[in-house]
Amino acid sequence: MRVPLLLGATTAVIVLSACGAPQARKDGASTAGRTFEAALAAGDFRAACGLLAPGSREQLEEDEKKPCEEALPSQELPRGGAVRSVEVYGRQALLGFRDETLFLSQFDDGWRVTAAGCVPEPGDEPYRCVLKGA
Repeated sequence: MRVPLLLGATTAVIVLSACGAPQARKDGASTAGRTFEAALAAGDFRAACGLLAPGSREQLEEDEKKPCEEALPSQELPRGGAVRSVEVYGRQALLGFRDETLFLSQFDDGWRVTAAGCVPEPGDEPYRCVLKGA
């Protein structure tokens, strides 16, 4: 009798954990994206750079030939406005704002912005992004 009870309890824990995981990932991605947008709006480019994925930050610094904090303001990223949608696919997320879309990836230390200032292209074309990683 103990085996079915243990198996049932284990199954319940797994099912409940699986149900909460997507929402937790959505919340994490949404928080990171909103924090990135708030840092940009406040002119806190050091904080915004801290929320960029390593590859995106490196690409920006390489392209602009200056540190992220100095390079980011010249990108003239749009201010996203209100969050309209959050889509999470495993460790990748797409955060839709009123005026732009952010792409994020989940790293060991949290969600980071991989591309910003993105707008959809017509038809089946990919997004066009102001800031993107390598």
